Amino acid sequence: MRFLKLIYVQVIIGIILGSLVGWLWPKIGVDLKPLGDIFVNLVKMVIAPLVFCTVAGGIAHMSNLKQLGRVGGKALIYFEVISTFALFVGLAAAFVLHPGNGFNIDVKSLDPKIAAEYVGKAAEMKPIDYLMHLVPTSFFGALANGDILQTLVIAIFTGVVCTRLGETGTKIAHGLESISKIFFGMIHIIVKIAPLAAFGAMGFTIGKFGIHALIQLGFLIGAFYLTSIVFIVVVLGAVCALSGFSVFRFIAYIREELFIVLGTSSSETVLPQLMEKMERLGASKPVVGLVIPAGYSFNLDGTNIYMTLATLFLAQATNTHLTATQIATLLVVAMLTSKGATGVTGAGFIVLAATLAVVPTIPVAAIAILVGIDRFMSQCRALVNLIGNGVAALVVAAWEGELDRDKLKLELKRGPGYVEELELQGKPIIRGGAH
Repeated sequence: MRFLKLIYVQVIIGIILGSLVGWLWPKIGVDLKPLGDIFVNLVKMVIAPLVFCTVAGGIAHMSNLKQLGRVGGKALIYFEVISTFALFVGLAAAFVLHPGNGFNIDVKSLDPKIAAEYVGKAAEMKPIDYLMHLVPTSFFGALANGDILQTLVIAIFTGVVCTRLGETGTKIAHGLESISKIFFGMIHIIVKIAPLAAFGAMGFTIGKFGIHALIQLGFLIGAFYLTSIVFIVVVLGAVCALSGFSVFRFIAYIREELFIVLGTSSSETVLPQLMEKMERLGASKPVVGLVIPAGYSFNLDGTNIYMTLATLFLAQATNTHLTATQIATLLVVAMLTSKGATGVTGAGFIVLAATLAVVPTIPVAAIAILVGIDRFMSQCRALVNLIGNGVAALVVAAWEGELDRDKLKLELKRGPGYVEELELQGKPIIRGGAH
């Protein structure tokens, strides 16, 4: 029974038990919500300072600022290209599967108050606000609020300054790396309660929204998961193949992180572990430190698939005909809005409402249909976002010549079981490197 000591196995058990409790005893399931919230809050407590130390220290070790520009530029190009593919995949799936056909929803029968909250927040989102959100009001404010994007900006400034301080900057970089080990150590302790968090989060999800929500809109949920699988296998699979590794072996390698995300519906809960594993796979620390945190803001493949699929679903469900011009407008706007609500509570609905605003013929109040199943959809969004960001780190590292392909091949061949076996035996593991 040694396999029961593995975290991902414990998380699976937690998900199953939580789902059963939520189904059989809904009230108890809803009351389990704090278990998941405590875990997420503990992880968020560590993420911002960890990102700061990792990114600032990584940039400080770069040979020159041109390398920073190259890595950042290549990452942004990759993000835009793959994100656009994700939007088109979601759009194509809606036209092929027609998940909204037959609903014939009368918008007048929906409660407008449900959508009003998200519509109001979406109306407040303006292009200049996206830019302003990048700039923190204070150095420690971003760290205190746990805002990854603002923390990334501060870390880049700090790293750039360190490169100009010569030997002093190098000492500061080493100090930041040493401090980051504290936060990684905290994460390794926190992750031990992930099974309990998965139990609580799934109990709440099933208890609050019920199995009936899954049955009622099951085809849409199934269409989203199927589309996401196609995107991972075809699009990301092709990208991985061109970069010299298998997407299936990669997914198997991060299985522990995937199950934690499935249980908590948040990809942020495994950001530190993902960074560690990408370094273990041979990607250099500076590249991983820059690409992974940036990807959590700019490389949201799962969110993009959801945006176009959900928009077309609502159009079909309300019998709203869209012209080719309106669809093209939706795509352009979705590329912007999907990046504008990073770190905002209820971001999925907010960006969807902002996108729908450009096509007034689709009643925004229709998003009320999706409230009951959004938690199930968010799990898939988070899973795809996680896989997409891991792949991005390896691809950009390969593109930049900062990927140890021998280590990548060896680690993928060994699989995560190698490290898990060492952990079970109590043997020391060199985090973020070879073993």
